[in-house]
Amino acid sequence: MPGHRTKGFCASAAALALCAVLAGCGGSGESAGGKVVLRYTWWGNPDRAERTEQAVDLFEKRNPDIDIQTSFSGYDAYKQKLATQAAGGDAPDVMQLDYRQIDQYASGDVLLDLGTQRDTLRTDEIDPGLLATGNVAGTQYAVPQGRGTETVVYDVKTWKESGVPLPDGEWTWDEWADAMRALAKKTGKPGATDPGQSEDAFEVWLRGQGKSLYTEDGSALGFTTADLTRWWTFTDRLRRDKAVSPAEQTTQLEGSVENTPLGRGLAVTDSNWDAPAGGFQALVEGGIALTPMPTGPDGRRGQYFKPSMFLGASAETGHPDEAVQFIDFMINDPQAGDILRATRGISVNESVRKEIDPQLTDFDRIISDYQATVEGRLEDPPPAPPSGDSALQTTFQRDYDQVSYELMSPREAAENYITEAKAELRS
Repeated sequence: MPGHRTKGFCASAAALALCAVLAGCGGSGESAGGKVVLRYTWWGNPDRAERTEQAVDLFEKRNPDIDIQTSFSGYDAYKQKLATQAAGGDAPDVMQLDYRQIDQYASGDVLLDLGTQRDTLRTDEIDPGLLATGNVAGTQYAVPQGRGTETVVYDVKTWKESGVPLPDGEWTWDEWADAMRALAKKTGKPGATDPGQSEDAFEVWLRGQGKSLYTEDGSALGFTTADLTRWWTFTDRLRRDKAVSPAEQTTQLEGSVENTPLGRGLAVTDSNWDAPAGGFQALVEGGIALTPMPTGPDGRRGQYFKPSMFLGASAETGHPDEAVQFIDFMINDPQAGDILRATRGISVNESVRKEIDPQLTDFDRIISDYQATVEGRLEDPPPAPPSGDSALQTTFQRDYDQVSYELMSPREAAENYITEAKAELRS
């Protein structure tokens, strides 16, 4: 499969695979040849990794005095590894960050204040609203790399052959559920990955009801036990109807598209963010297509454009100038943009976006066209979630596991989650 590479002793394929899991080998500093060495880590699929390595190669060619050590893994493994590194004071020099991690690492003094590097890091071509999502308490700790939104990705061939009408982009959650039941009946396999385990899917559902995950200031939950009970009752009924994936499959999810029911040929659809959905291309023989997430009963859309991911630098890096120079290159360089295309979402740099859009092909073209279908129809993104949200994503899935294995009722699991969430937000 398309690989990634780290420098130094990580030369063999086996070492490469190990480095991907461990999120890097070797430390930052200087190499034996006197080069500045930076560790750069991210999560993603093999396609993103291949293009990232091409961009890194270009940066190193232009900057022969800088050596970039790279590593990647699936999101869940990445999140856990980064948390361990940050807690131990060993965060990578440059790191990819999720919207839900910004507050956590900014408040934990893990991230470098990028405002001190204004001469190196150019932000004038980034939409101010998007740029603000990486700002915490007046300090710019991270810069968005791309813009993405959620989507229902589906196996085109299987759906067409089922005879169930293809989605037209306008469906409520109830209409989506009816389609998943129909697909299951016609194909003999679940219509979708069970969305009950996904906090992201729950947020889309909530926003479609006019509610939110958190209050505006992030100090409390924006929903009640009754809201979560309704969601988990809805998804649990679909699981019992065999319209969505069973517990045995859902509990194996770990953030990679390869391990989803759709990626394994065990379901017809999956809900995901648009950029990583590209990983399904190599896995689904019948081809894939994207359609918007379901809406609330009155047609209100809960999905939103959000920074697909950010780049930040470690507050402890020994080479802040070079780290920020690399961040600037990945976000603002036209050639880097042409290499990366939409693997991290559509570019946030307006000039780069306009320059590369006519050249987009394959799945990059699909993402750009998909975003155009919802342009101007989505509500503004919520503020970056509080630092406790990263841990609560895991709690959310764990509590729903109890529902899917029928060890707890939706109401009992919801009560359990609300109790834990309130405690996490107070800590």
